Amino acid sequence: MTYDQLPRVYLFGTGGTISFFAESRTDFANYSYSGRQLTIDEMLARVPEAKALAEVIPEQVVNVGSTEMYPHHWLTLAKRINAQLSDDAGAGGVAVTHGTATLEETAYFLNLTVRDPRPVVVTGAMRPPSAMGTDADNNLLDAVRVAAAPQSAGRGALVVLNNEIQAARDVTKTDSYRVETFQSGHLGFLGYADSDGQVVYYRRPERRHTVDSEFDVSAVAELPRVDIAYAYAGAGGTAIDALVADGVGGIVAAGLGSGGSPSTFMAALQRAVAAGVPVVIATHVGTGRVVQTRRFVEEGYLVADNLHPKKARILLMLALTLTADHDELQRMMLEY
Repeated sequence: MTYDQLPRVYLFGTGGTISFFAESRTDFANYSYSGRQLTIDEMLARVPEAKALAEVIPEQVVNVGSTEMYPHHWLTLAKRINAQLSDDAGAGGVAVTHGTATLEETAYFLNLTVRDPRPVVVTGAMRPPSAMGTDADNNLLDAVRVAAAPQSAGRGALVVLNNEIQAARDVTKTDSYRVETFQSGHLGFLGYADSDGQVVYYRRPERRHTVDSEFDVSAVAELPRVDIAYAYAGAGGTAIDALVADGVGGIVAAGLGSGGSPSTFMAALQRAVAAGVPVVIATHVGTGRVVQTRRFVEEGYLVADNLHPKKARILLMLALTLTADHDELQRMMLEY
Protein backbone atom coordinates (compact mmCIF):
# COMPACT_ATOMS: atom_id res chain seq x y z
CA MET A 1 0.00 0.00 0.00
CA THR A 2 1.40 3.40 -1.00
CA TYR A 3 0.27 6.97 -0.36
CA ASP A 4 0.92 10.27 -2.19
CA GLN A 5 1.14 11.87 1.23
CA LEU A 6 1.75 9.74 4.28
CA PRO A 7 -1.09 9.64 6.81
CA ARG A 8 -0.28 10.54 10.40
CA VAL A 9 -0.68 7.73 12.93
CA TYR A 10 -0.32 8.19 16.66
CA LEU A 11 1.24 5.14 18.31
CA PHE A 12 0.48 4.77 22.02
CA GLY A 13 2.49 2.25 24.03
CA THR A 14 1.16 0.53 27.15
CA GLY A 15 3.59 -2.38 27.59
CA GLY A 16 2.96 -6.12 27.50
CA THR A 17 4.79 -9.03 25.87
CA ILE A 18 5.32 -6.92 22.76
CA SER A 19 7.65 -4.74 24.86
CA PHE A 20 9.42 -7.25 27.13
CA PHE A 21 13.01 -8.19 26.34
CA ALA A 22 14.54 -11.39 27.69
CA GLU A 23 18.19 -12.43 27.98
CA SER A 24 17.71 -15.50 25.78
CA ARG A 25 16.22 -15.91 22.32
CA THR A 26 14.63 -19.15 23.49
CA ASP A 27 12.83 -17.57 26.44
CA PHE A 28 9.14 -17.75 25.54
CA ALA A 29 7.78 -17.95 29.09
CA ASN A 30 9.92 -16.11 31.66
CA TYR A 31 10.72 -12.96 29.72
CA SER A 32 8.86 -10.67 32.14
CA TYR A 33 10.86 -11.89 35.13
CA SER A 34 13.74 -9.43 34.71
CA GLY A 35 11.36 -6.55 34.13
CA ARG A 36 13.24 -5.17 31.12
CA GLN A 37 10.86 -3.50 28.70
CA LEU A 38 11.39 -1.59 25.49
CA THR A 39 9.86 1.85 25.25
CA ILE A 40 7.49 2.60 22.41
CA ASP A 41 10.28 4.58 20.71
CA GLU A 42 12.58 1.55 20.89
CA MET A 43 9.84 -0.71 19.56
CA LEU A 44 9.20 1.60 16.64
CA ALA A 45 12.94 1.81 15.89
CA ARG A 46 12.91 -1.96 15.32
CA VAL A 47 10.38 -1.51 12.50
CA PRO A 48 11.77 1.15 10.15
CA GLU A 49 9.42 -0.16 7.46
CA ALA A 50 6.60 1.67 9.27
CA LYS A 51 8.03 4.95 7.95
CA ALA A 52 6.92 3.97 4.46
CA LEU A 53 3.33 3.57 5.65
CA ALA A 54 2.75 6.58 7.87
CA GLU A 55 4.21 9.47 9.77
CA VAL A 56 4.23 7.63 13.09
CA ILE A 57 4.24 9.67 16.28
CA PRO A 58 4.98 7.47 19.33
CA GLU A 59 3.96 8.19 22.91
CA GLN A 60 4.37 6.06 26.04
CA VAL A 61 1.16 6.11 28.08
CA VAL A 62 2.15 3.37 30.55
CA ASN A 63 4.61 0.48 30.34
CA VAL A 64 3.23 -2.47 32.29
CA GLY A 65 2.39 -6.11 31.78
CA SER A 66 -1.23 -6.53 30.76
CA THR A 67 -2.12 -8.21 34.05
CA GLU A 68 -1.46 -4.78 35.57
CA MET A 69 -3.86 -2.89 33.30
CA TYR A 70 -6.70 -1.50 35.42
CA PRO A 71 -9.85 0.51 34.68
CA HIS A 72 -8.09 3.77 35.52
CA HIS A 73 -5.61 2.96 32.75
CA TRP A 74 -8.53 2.54 30.33
CA LEU A 75 -9.79 5.98 31.25
CA THR A 76 -6.35 7.53 30.81
CA LEU A 77 -5.87 5.91 27.42
CA ALA A 78 -9.35 6.74 26.10
CA LYS A 79 -9.06 10.36 27.19
CA ARG A 80 -5.62 10.66 25.62
CA ILE A 81 -6.81 9.21 22.30
CA ASN A 82 -9.90 11.43 22.25
CA ALA A 83 -7.80 14.50 23.02
CA GLN A 84 -5.24 13.71 20.32
CA LEU A 85 -7.83 13.04 17.64
CA SER A 86 -9.70 16.20 18.62
CA ASP A 87 -6.52 18.27 18.43
CA ASP A 88 -5.42 16.85 15.07
CA ALA A 89 -8.23 16.81 12.52
CA GLY A 90 -5.78 15.60 9.88
CA ALA A 91 -4.64 12.50 11.75
CA GLY A 92 -5.23 9.22 9.98
CA GLY A 93 -5.70 7.05 13.04
CA VAL A 94 -4.30 5.57 16.22
CA ALA A 95 -2.45 2.36 17.03
CA VAL A 96 -2.00 0.99 20.55
CA THR A 97 0.49 -1.65 21.73
CA HIS A 98 -0.76 -3.79 24.59
CA GLY A 99 -0.24 -7.03 26.47
CA THR A 100 -2.45 -9.84 25.25
CA ALA A 101 -3.92 -10.99 28.59
CA THR A 102 -6.26 -8.00 28.83
CA LEU A 103 -5.99 -6.69 25.28
CA GLU A 104 -9.57 -7.57 24.36
CA GLU A 105 -10.88 -5.67 27.39
CA THR A 106 -8.96 -2.47 26.66
CA ALA A 107 -9.93 -2.70 22.99
CA TYR A 108 -13.63 -3.05 23.83
CA PHE A 109 -13.44 -0.14 26.26
CA LEU A 110 -11.95 2.00 23.49
CA ASN A 111 -14.65 0.70 21.12
CA LEU A 112 -17.24 2.23 23.44
CA THR A 113 -15.46 5.43 24.49
CA VAL A 114 -13.39 6.81 21.59
CA ARG A 115 -15.72 9.37 20.08
CA ASP A 116 -14.28 9.46 16.58
CA PRO A 117 -14.75 7.36 13.42
CA ARG A 118 -11.04 7.21 12.63
CA PRO A 119 -9.32 3.85 13.19
CA VAL A 120 -8.14 2.80 16.63
CA VAL A 121 -6.09 -0.37 16.26
CA VAL A 122 -4.83 -2.43 19.20
CA THR A 123 -2.05 -4.96 18.81
CA GLY A 124 0.24 -7.10 20.94
CA ALA A 125 2.49 -10.12 20.65
CA MET A 126 2.56 -13.70 21.84
CA ARG A 127 6.35 -13.91 21.58
CA PRO A 128 8.54 -11.11 22.95
CA PRO A 129 10.74 -9.11 20.58
CA SER A 130 13.81 -10.86 22.03
CA ALA A 131 12.60 -14.33 20.99
CA MET A 132 13.17 -16.35 17.85
CA GLY A 133 10.12 -16.18 15.62
CA THR A 134 8.75 -13.14 17.42
CA ASP A 135 5.48 -11.76 16.11
CA ALA A 136 6.07 -8.39 17.78
CA ASP A 137 7.56 -6.49 14.85
CA ASN A 138 5.13 -7.75 12.23
CA ASN A 139 2.11 -7.08 14.44
CA LEU A 140 3.34 -3.54 15.11
CA LEU A 141 3.81 -2.94 11.39
CA ASP A 142 0.35 -4.33 10.62
CA ALA A 143 -1.24 -2.15 13.30
CA VAL A 144 0.28 0.97 11.74
CA ARG A 145 -0.77 -0.23 8.27
CA VAL A 146 -4.38 -0.80 9.36
CA ALA A 147 -4.56 2.47 11.33
CA ALA A 148 -3.28 4.37 8.27
CA ALA A 149 -5.77 2.77 5.87
CA PRO A 150 -8.80 4.99 5.19
CA GLN A 151 -11.00 1.90 4.70
CA SER A 152 -10.46 1.10 8.41
CA ALA A 153 -12.52 4.10 9.47
CA GLY A 154 -16.01 3.64 10.85
CA ARG A 155 -15.49 0.03 11.96
CA GLY A 156 -14.98 0.69 15.66
CA ALA A 157 -11.89 -0.28 17.58
CA LEU A 158 -9.94 -3.04 15.86
CA VAL A 159 -7.56 -5.75 17.04
CA VAL A 160 -4.75 -6.81 14.71
CA LEU A 161 -2.47 -9.79 15.29
CA ASN A 162 -1.34 -12.65 13.07
CA ASN A 163 -2.28 -10.62 9.94
CA GLU A 164 -5.98 -10.76 10.93
CA ILE A 165 -8.21 -7.78 11.64
CA GLN A 166 -10.77 -8.46 14.36
CA ALA A 167 -13.64 -6.42 15.78
CA ALA A 168 -12.90 -5.35 19.35
CA ARG A 169 -16.40 -6.34 20.44
CA ASP A 170 -16.18 -9.90 19.20
CA VAL A 171 -12.57 -10.97 19.62
CA THR A 172 -11.20 -12.95 22.55
CA LYS A 173 -7.94 -14.63 23.46
CA THR A 174 -8.38 -18.38 23.06
CA ASP A 175 -4.93 -19.90 23.65
CA SER A 176 -2.21 -19.27 26.21
CA TYR A 177 0.78 -19.37 23.82
CA ARG A 178 -0.17 -19.80 20.15
CA VAL A 179 0.21 -16.81 17.83
CA GLU A 180 -3.28 -17.41 16.36
CA THR A 181 -4.82 -17.00 19.81
CA PHE A 182 -7.20 -14.11 19.00
CA GLN A 183 -10.44 -15.39 17.49
CA SER A 184 -13.96 -14.07 17.01
CA GLY A 185 -15.93 -17.27 17.37
CA HIS A 186 -18.83 -17.87 15.03
CA LEU A 187 -18.70 -14.32 13.69
CA GLY A 188 -15.19 -14.49 12.26
CA PHE A 189 -12.66 -11.77 11.69
CA LEU A 190 -13.22 -8.68 9.55
CA GLY A 191 -10.35 -8.88 7.11
CA TYR A 192 -6.62 -9.16 6.50
CA ALA A 193 -3.50 -7.07 6.81
CA ASP A 194 -2.01 -9.28 4.18
CA SER A 195 1.33 -10.28 2.69
CA ASP A 196 0.80 -8.12 -0.41
CA GLY A 197 0.74 -5.04 1.82
CA GLN A 198 -3.00 -4.53 1.43
CA VAL A 199 -5.67 -3.95 4.06
CA VAL A 200 -8.72 -5.90 2.93
CA TYR A 201 -12.14 -6.04 4.62
CA TYR A 202 -15.08 -8.38 4.09
CA ARG A 203 -17.56 -7.21 6.71
CA ARG A 204 -18.12 -4.51 9.32
CA PRO A 205 -19.46 -4.60 12.90
CA GLU A 206 -23.19 -3.89 13.28
CA ARG A 207 -23.39 -2.93 16.96
CA ARG A 208 -23.04 0.68 18.14
CA HIS A 209 -19.51 1.89 18.75
CA THR A 210 -17.14 4.89 18.87
CA VAL A 211 -18.74 7.93 17.25
CA ASP A 212 -22.24 6.43 17.68
CA SER A 213 -21.69 5.58 21.33
CA GLU A 214 -23.50 7.44 24.10
CA PHE A 215 -20.66 6.94 26.58
CA ASP A 216 -18.57 10.04 27.28
CA VAL A 217 -15.76 9.49 29.77
CA SER A 218 -14.25 12.97 29.50
CA ALA A 219 -15.52 13.89 32.95
CA VAL A 220 -15.42 10.40 34.49
CA ALA A 221 -12.76 10.12 37.21
CA GLU A 222 -13.58 6.58 38.34
CA LEU A 223 -15.68 3.82 36.85
CA PRO A 224 -18.36 2.02 38.89
CA ARG A 225 -17.20 -1.27 40.32
CA VAL A 226 -18.57 -4.35 38.57
CA ASP A 227 -17.37 -7.89 39.33
CA ILE A 228 -17.82 -11.26 37.65
CA ALA A 229 -19.17 -14.34 39.46
CA TYR A 230 -18.19 -17.59 37.73
CA ALA A 231 -20.64 -20.50 37.77
CA TYR A 232 -19.71 -24.19 37.86
CA ALA A 233 -21.28 -27.45 39.00
CA GLY A 234 -22.36 -27.04 42.62
CA ALA A 235 -21.49 -23.33 42.79
CA GLY A 236 -22.83 -21.65 45.89
CA GLY A 237 -23.57 -18.04 46.68
CA THR A 238 -20.80 -17.14 49.13
CA ALA A 239 -18.79 -15.08 46.64
CA ILE A 240 -21.90 -13.28 45.36
CA ASP A 241 -23.10 -12.44 48.88
CA ALA A 242 -19.61 -11.16 49.71
CA LEU A 243 -19.58 -8.89 46.66
CA VAL A 244 -22.94 -7.39 47.64
CA ALA A 245 -21.80 -6.90 51.23
CA ASP A 246 -18.67 -5.18 49.93
CA GLY A 247 -20.72 -2.62 48.02
CA VAL A 248 -20.30 -3.82 44.44
CA GLY A 249 -22.07 -1.66 41.86
CA GLY A 250 -23.02 -4.51 39.56
CA ILE A 251 -22.46 -8.21 38.95
CA VAL A 252 -22.00 -10.19 35.77
CA ALA A 253 -22.84 -13.85 36.23
CA ALA A 254 -20.68 -16.00 33.95
CA GLY A 255 -23.28 -18.73 33.75
CA LEU A 256 -23.36 -22.27 32.45
CA GLY A 257 -24.67 -23.12 28.97
CA SER A 258 -27.28 -20.55 28.00
CA GLY A 259 -26.84 -18.68 31.31
CA GLY A 260 -28.60 -20.83 33.86
CA SER A 261 -26.60 -21.99 36.90
CA PRO A 262 -27.04 -24.06 40.10
CA SER A 263 -29.99 -23.04 42.27
CA THR A 264 -27.67 -22.04 45.13
CA PHE A 265 -25.81 -19.69 42.79
CA MET A 266 -29.03 -18.28 41.33
CA ALA A 267 -30.51 -17.76 44.80
CA ALA A 268 -27.57 -15.53 45.67
CA LEU A 269 -28.08 -13.59 42.45
CA GLN A 270 -31.71 -13.11 43.49
CA ARG A 271 -30.52 -11.69 46.81
CA ALA A 272 -28.27 -9.31 44.89
CA VAL A 273 -31.17 -8.13 42.72
CA ALA A 274 -33.31 -7.66 45.83
CA ALA A 275 -30.53 -5.50 47.29
CA GLY A 276 -30.65 -3.25 44.23
CA VAL A 277 -27.53 -4.56 42.49
CA PRO A 278 -27.87 -4.89 38.70
CA VAL A 279 -27.12 -8.47 37.63
CA VAL A 280 -26.25 -9.38 34.03
CA ILE A 281 -26.51 -13.00 32.96
CA ALA A 282 -23.76 -14.01 30.50
CA THR A 283 -22.29 -17.37 29.60
CA HIS A 284 -18.73 -18.65 29.80
CA VAL A 285 -19.10 -21.25 27.03
CA GLY A 286 -17.39 -18.98 24.50
CA THR A 287 -20.00 -18.42 21.79
CA GLY A 288 -23.74 -17.95 21.55
CA ARG A 289 -26.39 -15.68 23.01
CA VAL A 290 -28.05 -15.39 26.38
CA VAL A 291 -31.67 -14.54 25.62
CA GLN A 292 -34.45 -12.96 27.66
CA THR A 293 -36.14 -16.11 28.91
CA ARG A 294 -39.27 -15.93 31.02
CA ARG A 295 -37.32 -16.82 34.18
CA PHE A 296 -34.60 -14.21 33.58
CA VAL A 297 -37.17 -11.49 32.90
CA GLU A 298 -39.43 -12.35 35.84
CA GLU A 299 -36.51 -12.51 38.25
CA GLY A 300 -35.17 -9.12 37.22
CA TYR A 301 -31.96 -10.03 35.45
CA LEU A 302 -30.33 -8.29 32.53
CA VAL A 303 -28.96 -10.47 29.73
CA ALA A 304 -25.66 -9.99 27.92
CA ASP A 305 -26.73 -11.26 24.49
CA ASN A 306 -23.50 -12.75 23.05
CA LEU A 307 -21.02 -10.57 24.94
CA HIS A 308 -18.35 -12.48 26.82
CA PRO A 309 -18.57 -11.90 30.61
CA LYS A 310 -15.48 -9.65 30.64
CA LYS A 311 -17.00 -7.42 27.98
CA ALA A 312 -20.45 -7.42 29.56
CA ARG A 313 -18.67 -6.16 32.68
CA ILE A 314 -17.12 -3.25 30.76
CA LEU A 315 -20.43 -2.32 29.16
CA LEU A 316 -22.22 -2.42 32.52
CA MET A 317 -19.50 -0.25 34.09
CA LEU A 318 -20.00 2.39 31.44
CA ALA A 319 -23.78 2.07 31.46
CA LEU A 320 -23.85 2.71 35.20
CA THR A 321 -22.10 6.05 34.65
CA LEU A 322 -25.33 7.13 32.93
CA THR A 323 -28.23 5.32 34.59
CA ALA A 324 -29.40 2.67 37.04
CA ASP A 325 -32.71 2.16 35.21
CA HIS A 326 -33.22 -1.53 34.47
CA ASP A 327 -34.82 -1.06 31.06
CA GLU A 328 -32.15 1.39 29.95
CA LEU A 329 -29.38 -0.94 31.07
CA GLN A 330 -30.97 -3.78 29.12
CA ARG A 331 -31.30 -1.58 26.04
CA MET A 332 -27.59 -0.84 26.18
CA MET A 333 -26.73 -4.51 26.58
CA LEU A 334 -28.58 -5.28 23.37
CA GLU A 335 -27.40 -2.27 21.34
CA TYR A 336 -23.67 -2.49 22.00
